[in-house]
Amino acid sequence: MKILILGAGRVGSSLASTLSRQEYEVSIVDLNKEKLLRLQEDYDLATEIGHASHPHTLQKAGADEETIVLAVTNSDECNIASCQIAKSKFNVKKTICRLSDSSYLESLEAFGKDSIDIAIGPENEVTEHLVDLIKHPGAEQIESFANGSLKVVSVKARKDGMLVNRELKSIKSDIPDTDTYVPAIYRKGKPLIPGGKTIIKENDEIYFLAAEKDIDRIVQEMRLQDISSSRIMIIGGGKIGFALAKALEDDYKIKIIDPNKDRCEVLSRQLNRTIVLQGEGSDEELLKNENIENIDIFCALTNDDETNIMSAFLAKKLGAKKTIIIVNNYTYINILPKNFVDIALSPQRLTVSMVLQHLAKGDVPQEVIFKMQSGAEAIEGIIHNNKFTEGFFDKPISELPLPESCVIAAVIRGGEVFMQSKDLLLKPNDKIIVFILGKTDKGKIENLFLTN
Repeated sequence: MKILILGAGRVGSSLASTLSRQEYEVSIVDLNKEKLLRLQEDYDLATEIGHASHPHTLQKAGADEETIVLAVTNSDECNIASCQIAKSKFNVKKTICRLSDSSYLESLEAFGKDSIDIAIGPENEVTEHLVDLIKHPGAEQIESFANGSLKVVSVKARKDGMLVNRELKSIKSDIPDTDTYVPAIYRKGKPLIPGGKTIIKENDEIYFLAAEKDIDRIVQEMRLQDISSSRIMIIGGGKIGFALAKALEDDYKIKIIDPNKDRCEVLSRQLNRTIVLQGEGSDEELLKNENIENIDIFCALTNDDETNIMSAFLAKKLGAKKTIIIVNNYTYINILPKNFVDIALSPQRLTVSMVLQHLAKGDVPQEVIFKMQSGAEAIEGIIHNNKFTEGFFDKPISELPLPESCVIAAVIRGGEVFMQSKDLLLKPNDKIIVFILGKTDKGKIENLFLTN
């Protein structure tokens, strides 16, 4: 499959890195020669220097009827124009367009019929994730599957958790009316597929599946729940900061801080119950005056990683109970000290996940990357009768030929969810969620979801 990536920024480079290691023929376009040279040295791909929306550049990069275009530059307008030209002039197979402005997402028909096949809005996705993390304190990652009926949640085990230093199977006696399954544990950075007799240890990173209504009860098993939050401070009144305040202001006491006077005036007009303040998130005097020690959750959501990190450090030092930041440079994720930054959310990871699910072979409604460096992810797919699956129907689902370090976490059949379902007999159109603990041959998994 031919993939043409437009833009070698953080998202484009991450896509190039991920896709070039799989069975894709990858080309990438950017104006920055040095970025392209680094990518070409590190990965098996082709590069083209030029403007992403210029017809001559697209032609030289090999755009044709077999090409899927991923327009992921930092400019919405460039991404839109690139998709229009790629479709009208080169009749490319598919266009996937990254759009940060929600008004564009609401007006796709204005750009011409079929110019943009799939539009992705990372900012909307980030906001939804932030809302989930605020509503479920203690969870560190929450991802939706099966049309939202199932959540995959990451939680760090603490010594005060009821299940810590006990066997995993004890969770059934602790909360017998709660259905959950733990497909993976990361212990000191290394993955393991747990069994019932696995002892949960402090600092284990535990991934579990559950319905949303059960998340907090299960988190309580791994660590004492954070106290319920009522006061939130947001640094950065951009698209994400505004959307988060708008989503939460009816249920929480919100303060939002932005340095731009004009932006603050817009925020004041468009938000109903949120207190809007002009200033910098790193202004110690301002934070003290606004009683930072009483803030339950401090969210640093500017476009500048360093501002977000330093604001969180200062807020924690001054007494904020919990800090959540967004980090555009994924390399920061694993080096941030946890005593200052409780949760770091990566728009880059979310964007790459959104793109990958639209590139998967077969019938794949959802695909989410949990750890970009290790390759940990989950795939939701629908089993069809094909040459890879025809011999496995009416046999235990555990017999499906999955690569090593993969586990079937759940099966959804006719709206009913089955977890810990090794003996369940496979049926056509079963929807399965496969948890992948590290880099593996995803093609073998996607083969199960091919429609013919």
